[in-house]
Amino acid sequence: MPSPALSTRAETTSRRRLPQWATSFGPQIVTGLVVGVILGLVARAMPVAADGNENWLVGTVHTIGSSYVKLLTVAVIPLVFTAIVSSIANLREVANAARLAVQTLLWFAITAFIAVVIGIVIGLVTQPGSHTTVTGTGKEPATTGSWWAFVTGLVPSNFLGLNAKTTLTEGAASTSLSFNVLQLLVVAAAIGIAALKVGAKAEPFLQFNASLLAIVQKVLWWIIRLAPIGTAALIANAVATYGWDAIGSLGWFTAAVYIGLAIVFLVVYPVLIRAHGLSVRAFYSGVWPATQLGFVSRSSIGTLPLTERVTERNLGVPREYASFAVPLGSTTKMDGCAAVYPAIAAIFVAEFYGVPLSFTDYLLIIVVSVIGSAATAGTTGATVMLTLTLSTLGLPLAGVGLLLAVEPIVDMGRTAVNVTGQALVPTIVAKREGILDESRYNAERTGDPFEDDEAVAAA
Repeated sequence: MPSPALSTRAETTSRRRLPQWATSFGPQIVTGLVVGVILGLVARAMPVAADGNENWLVGTVHTIGSSYVKLLTVAVIPLVFTAIVSSIANLREVANAARLAVQTLLWFAITAFIAVVIGIVIGLVTQPGSHTTVTGTGKEPATTGSWWAFVTGLVPSNFLGLNAKTTLTEGAASTSLSFNVLQLLVVAAAIGIAALKVGAKAEPFLQFNASLLAIVQKVLWWIIRLAPIGTAALIANAVATYGWDAIGSLGWFTAAVYIGLAIVFLVVYPVLIRAHGLSVRAFYSGVWPATQLGFVSRSSIGTLPLTERVTERNLGVPREYASFAVPLGSTTKMDGCAAVYPAIAAIFVAEFYGVPLSFTDYLLIIVVSVIGSAATAGTTGATVMLTLTLSTLGLPLAGVGLLLAVEPIVDMGRTAVNVTGQALVPTIVAKREGILDESRYNAERTGDPFEDDEAVAAA
């Protein structure tokens, strides 16, 4: 029989425990959004610094927000590499692995086709280029896309697809590193296939790779737990830096993009879910943590760890398949950036410069959007995708510069749709192939999405 002291202590601990809504990831993100908006409005109302630069609050939230996004992407290279190698090794245990891969790519294309058609229709109905007061011709972007660059980009420049860029500013040299995710996928896939061919001798390597993947994921879960803080800083910086003034003459275009994204998110995806006999509510409650993080971080790659986790843990997609499909989708499956947005933006640029588009041009937009997202993998997706679309249509690339003012604002919605679609396709394919764990898919979302796999298995 427990002592009175222990009972009293247990009761006190129980009374002091915070309610579940206060400790759940979703409500914390919403709280971060609200706090961010308030901080942004306060920062926007504050005067600039004495030297004419941004005030201390704007500088603080900008530093915290950008640092959080860097933290999200810091482990992407080891995560993608180890996840792809492990997924290829684990696909040995999944029947019809080749069929799963083909079905995944097919549904990537189907959803992209639907999204770009919606983008074209919204662009034709709203005519964003005819309802703008923006002036000037804009500047051509520094980075452009091309089909040949896509082909050559498949060849890794080094083992991890790393690229170094050195810039000179006032006599001082600075070097920055970037990586091409598509090249990293090629390298990881080649190593995974080679390990399977080697056989038993490669088992120690595969075990080490699996252990490294678990370690990287654990570090990323710690980072993702900081999402409410990152959310508050990122939203505060967006409100303080851009606000309504940034939308200004591009308000009609911004509204058109968000209408298109809303139709894909609220109509197309639910229809596809119901068409496969699945609950719409269960899907959105399962994917919502990743959708929220994608919205505030504006990074599909940065959200990849959480997207993969909710796809497995909440939506019931087998880990062996999800660890292949989700990383692939995070680089090549972008309904927001590569379908809805470039379609509306191309129509905007054509109307702004007075260039009529023919039926053939609209077909070209569809073709470029369906197969072109792969050509922008590992790059600044939406901008490069738009330059690829404009160059294919023969439209002025300077039109990209006209839209840069609202780029951060529309990018939040684009990324949220991207991330949701990246979880949708594996779910649909798993259902069609009979490997979806529907009991997990339909389960109540009462668990912690950051629980260890071992804890879930033991529960």
